[in-house]
Amino acid sequence: MTHSPADQQYREKQAGALQIGDYLYLPGDGPAGEITHIELEHDDFGAPALILVTTLDGGKVRIAIGSSVPVGEAAVIPDGGTPDGVSSTGGDEPDGGDEPGGEQPDGGDEPGGDSHAEAVPAVVVPPLPPVAPTVSGPLVPSAPDPAQLALIPEPTGSPEDVVAAAAEAHPGRNGVAVLSERLVKGINTKSGSCLRDLSDLAHDLFIELRDPDHALAVADILNVLPYDGNRDRWMSVERSLALSSFICRELGQTERAEVYDQLLQAPDTLETDPFKARIAAKVRQRGLNEPNLYDKEIFRSIDNGNRDAEREWRLLRLETLLFLRSHGGSNTLGVGELDHRIANELEAVRA
Repeated sequence: MTHSPADQQYREKQAGALQIGDYLYLPGDGPAGEITHIELEHDDFGAPALILVTTLDGGKVRIAIGSSVPVGEAAVIPDGGTPDGVSSTGGDEPDGGDEPGGEQPDGGDEPGGDSHAEAVPAVVVPPLPPVAPTVSGPLVPSAPDPAQLALIPEPTGSPEDVVAAAAEAHPGRNGVAVLSERLVKGINTKSGSCLRDLSDLAHDLFIELRDPDHALAVADILNVLPYDGNRDRWMSVERSLALSSFICRELGQTERAEVYDQLLQAPDTLETDPFKARIAAKVRQRGLNEPNLYDKEIFRSIDNGNRDAEREWRLLRLETLLFLRSHGGSNTLGVGELDHRIANELEAVRA
């Protein structure tokens, strides 16, 4: 890629960090063009792949999202529309024309000239400020304040005591017994497998045993953990928060349910770069609008008469529906439709 002459300085910038208002050098010679529009194009697997950039003069360019591209500052344009240092007649002569000494005397004899006109200083046009991300669909709520967090009750005893109490309430239940025996030996919140066991136990208590109180108590061991950047560990917390939100709505504790919703969506607000936030918001919205509800897998299991496999797939579908419900629905699945589907799946897996 070539660039304009060295009278304009340029630097490299990651394509994913481009913003509206940046000045981008297009392929070929010429000054940098101001970016007025940015679109994102995904590959067939839904990952961001290409950035489509449009400049103020109508130029268009496609950039791979991982590339570095040359960007510069706004061109310096003095009054009269010509770049600084270039005369309106195309010459490179300094001010003063043909006068010896380089100065034009006052009251020159140029016909129609105005020798007393003051020069207009050059103006540098700054880039436009970055555009905030705009996403259709439900808004991301702000983080809960201390008063809202107080709606989550303090545990009675240690996390191990909470698990032991849940197991004692359901003696002889093999699934609960296996999970609780591992957990009462010591709960390590840095362990992904430990967090998964806690999340599974909360789901078993509510779905299998219809015990919302102990399910919430176990889930709250996870619900108060902050997002630490590890997506694998966070998935267990996410499952727990979505389940807790649904349970609280079933119990009429709407305000407490909203706190769980806010905690679940807290990682969505952490990105501070406007362009990256916009990309993440589009990817997130696409996931909400086009969720995997495991229809093919469930129908295949029904056709094969495999009740156990059908139930496992329905449990995964239920988790997805609970996640969508905690987000307030999407552009394709509203709250009413989600509530109806969740009720159907609960009835199916409990049968």
